[in-house]
Amino acid sequence: MLRKISRLFVIKNRFEASAIIYALALGSAERGHIYLAQYPGFGGKLLFLASCLAVFMAGAKIMDAMKYEREARAAAAPVTVDLDQ
Repeated sequence: MLRKISRLFVIKNRFEASAIIYALALGSAERGHIYLAQYPGFGGKLLFLASCLAVFMAGAKIMDAMKYEREARAAAAPVTVDLDQ
């Protein structure tokens, strides 16, 4: 039962990864607006930019991990050869 629950927290495809990245970006933009209100001027803009860049970096890492996992599954798949030819 615990295994079934833990599978809910595994990113299985690119659509799920994109949805997670989108949610992270929405939260980052909201946090950036709070930074702009709390720290007016250049400091707030830098914090806004830092929060957005963190999401871009995390999104790229998630997409790369999806690619590497797909390649690992393809390499681990058994290869069948037809010897009758």
